[in-house]
Amino acid sequence: MSESLKTYSPVDGSLYVERTYSTHEEIPALLGRASKAQGEWKKVSVAERARILTKCVESFISKKDTIVDQLAWQMGRPVKFGAGEIGGFEERANHMIAIAEGSLKPVAVDEKEGFTRYIKREPLGVVFTIAPWNFPYMTAVNSIVPALISGNAVILKHATQTHLCGETMQQAFEEAGLPTGLFQLVTATHQFAADLIQSGGVHYVAFTGSVPGGAAIEKAATGKFIGVGLELGGKDPAYVRYDADALYAAENLVDGAMFNSGQSCCSIERIYVHADVYDAFVEGVVKTVNDYVLGSPLDPSTTLGPCVNTKAADFVRGQINDAVAAGAKALIDPASFAEDKEGTPYLAPQVLVDVDHTMRVMTEESFGPVVGIMKVASDEEAIALMNDSEFGLTASVWTNDEEAAVRIGDLVNTGTWFMNRCDYLDPALAWTGVKNSGRGCTLSQVGFENLTRPKSYHLRTKI
Repeated sequence: MSESLKTYSPVDGSLYVERTYSTHEEIPALLGRASKAQGEWKKVSVAERARILTKCVESFISKKDTIVDQLAWQMGRPVKFGAGEIGGFEERANHMIAIAEGSLKPVAVDEKEGFTRYIKREPLGVVFTIAPWNFPYMTAVNSIVPALISGNAVILKHATQTHLCGETMQQAFEEAGLPTGLFQLVTATHQFAADLIQSGGVHYVAFTGSVPGGAAIEKAATGKFIGVGLELGGKDPAYVRYDADALYAAENLVDGAMFNSGQSCCSIERIYVHADVYDAFVEGVVKTVNDYVLGSPLDPSTTLGPCVNTKAADFVRGQINDAVAAGAKALIDPASFAEDKEGTPYLAPQVLVDVDHTMRVMTEESFGPVVGIMKVASDEEAIALMNDSEFGLTASVWTNDEEAAVRIGDLVNTGTWFMNRCDYLDPALAWTGVKNSGRGCTLSQVGFENLTRPKSYHLRTKI
C-alpha cells in the first residue's frame, strides 16, 4: 500500500493533494490529546460551547472562495453550485447549536416525595467521524457539530478524494479558538481507522459511506460495546401520482436526480409515474435534462460536472448499456453533450424508459447522472415497486392530496418521506434510514441521543 494519501482531480486527472498517512504508533498520543481536551470541554456550559462553535461556523464561512474552488478540483462540483455546500453546512450547524440547550437539558421525571430524580445527558467521550467525498462538508457537519456541542471530542477521517475539506474545517475551528485537541484530523488508511476503533479510546463511530464500508465498521467495533451510526447507500424512489403537476414534478425530480452529477445517497434514482400523467411528465423530464451543460466544474456556465472519477462514470455507463441491451430506451442523445467522452469522468446525463426491476439500473445504486422511469396504474403498484429495494433512505410522492401522501407514506419503507420535494435534508428532522441504508440517526433533537448517554440521579432528600 502507498505510504501517502493521493487525491487525483476529476477535472483533468492531475495529482491535486498528497499527504503522508498517519501511523498506528500515533494512536495513543492522538487519543490522549482528545481525552484530555474532552475532559475539560465537558465542564464547559452548553451556552459557552455554543458561543465558541458559532465562531467556528463563522470562521468556516469566511473561507467561502477557497472552499468553492477546492470542491471543484477535488470532486467535480461546479463552481456555480459550490456555495450551496457552505450554506448547507451553516444551516445544519446553526440549527443544532440553537436547539442544543433544550435538547441536552436533564430529563425530568414525575415528582416523588422525599426524592429528587432526573436523567442527565452525559457526553460519550471521543467520537470518530468518517466522512464521504460527495457532500464533504454537509455530511461531516451532521455529526461533528452535534458531537462537539454535546461535550465530546471529535476525530475526523475524511475521504481520500476530499481530504482538504477536513484540513479546511480544522483550520477554521482552530482560528475560531476551539480548544486544542478537541477536533483532530487524521490522514488515515482503512486499517488505521479499524485500529483506532479497536483501540478502546473511541466511544462512538459516525460513518457515512457504502454498505461494504458500513459492514467493515461494524466488524471493527465488534466487542467494543460502542455505538455505531451508519448512513449508507440509497436507491431513492419517487412516485408521480395522477393528480400531480407533471411539469413541476419533472423539473424538481430532474434536479433531484442530476444535482452533483447524481452523486448523492438521497438522489432520485427511480421514478414511477401514473399512466394519466406519464407522457407529459416524460416530455418535461427530457426537456429539462437537455438544458444541462456538461463541462469543467471550473467554468461558471457548467451545470453538470464530471463524476468523481472514470471508474464511477464507467459503472454508470455499464448500467445504462445493460439496460438498453435488455430492452430499455434511452431518451437523451449523448452526442448533444460534447464533453461526454468514454474513458473519462465526463458523462452525459441519461433518462431511461421501458425499464423494469430485472435491470441493474433500477435496483443497484447508480450514484451517477441516470434515472429510470416506469409507468404504473395505481398507488398500490407504485408502493410495491418503491418497497422492492434493499435500501430505504428517502422516498417522495408528487400529488395535490396531502391525506393521500400520508396514507401512501405510511406504507413505504423509508427513513424520510417527502411530498412535492426530494433530495433535501431538513436539520429539524431526524436523518435516518432503514434496511441497507443504515441505522442510527443524526440531526434534530433525536440526533443528540446517539451522541450522549443517560445518567440517572436518584437522590433521597428526606431521611
